[in-house]
Amino acid sequence: MNWAYWNPVKIRFGTGVLDEVAGLIGKRRWALVTYDQPIFRELSERLAKAAGAPVVTINNIETNPDCADLVESCRQFGAAVTEPPEVIVALGGGSMIDAAKVLAASDGDFETVRRHLVEKRPLDEGTIIPIIAVPTTAGTGSEVTSWATVWDSVNGSKYSLAHPRLYPETAVLDPALTIGAPRGLTLATGLDALSHALESIWNVNGNPVSANYAVEAAREIIDTLPRLLERPGDVELRARQMRASLLAGLAFSNTKTALAHNISYDITLKSGTIHGIACSFSLPIVMRWAMGAQPQCDAALRRVFGPDLEAGGRAARRLSQGPRRRNRPRGVWRLGR
Repeated sequence: MNWAYWNPVKIRFGTGVLDEVAGLIGKRRWALVTYDQPIFRELSERLAKAAGAPVVTINNIETNPDCADLVESCRQFGAAVTEPPEVIVALGGGSMIDAAKVLAASDGDFETVRRHLVEKRPLDEGTIIPIIAVPTTAGTGSEVTSWATVWDSVNGSKYSLAHPRLYPETAVLDPALTIGAPRGLTLATGLDALSHALESIWNVNGNPVSANYAVEAAREIIDTLPRLLERPGDVELRARQMRASLLAGLAFSNTKTALAHNISYDITLKSGTIHGIACSFSLPIVMRWAMGAQPQCDAALRRVFGPDLEAGGRAARRLSQGPRRRNRPRGVWRLGR
């Protein structure tokens, strides 16, 4: 079996590492991409006090970056200053980091990205701006991948922007930034990370390195997420979940996702179902299909679910069809061994 693994992202992890961002920016002109919400305005002021004011702030992005919004974001990004930023700080969830990747590749004009996505024109890698990714959720893994999801709700389409230069320069993971995440968001992002881990295991691009990351991530999420939903202010559980999401990101940064994610995109486009929930519906049945196909896949799944994969498959089905808890959408996994 021939395989390769590569991920160039520098990682800083731990409570309080947000304070390192100013040093990572250094003397470079920087742009900030974040949400226009009170907590993010406070964090932005904290960064600006330490690093100096950003040359431009983009804060019009909502969940699931859409072409209609990104056109305006890129216009603001290109028009705001005479000298372009030398680095972008993305502060927020996966949608914010994905939007930063679009801005980094746009050269100030979304048409550059649109032509790449739709017409397959190559990007000018010399104009792609480095990114410092500061996630405030634990699920997408975008801080250690080279692609971004771009939605076109008007035309009912979803695109993946991908380029090796879009791996963030540095990922700064501070679990304290996730403590305020609501229960629903914590659940959805946790299930997204679990999807990344499991889909990496049965992925045709899987390799021993990605499998080790994926197994550890899946085991940790299955153990941690139910506890975290009951104790959302527990910083240790937040750290464990963020670490698991990171490991899942390191896994699928090389394998990409698979069928469960492919199914989820239409669910999100047509019904507005949040991405992580949409991914979770099909995981049990896809796992059953994957069982027995490859010895390496089965071995990794046994490390997650135990030696009896048939029992694991039945447990997965029960988890997906088990009794509904209040406020839990039908079909979402009731996590646990």
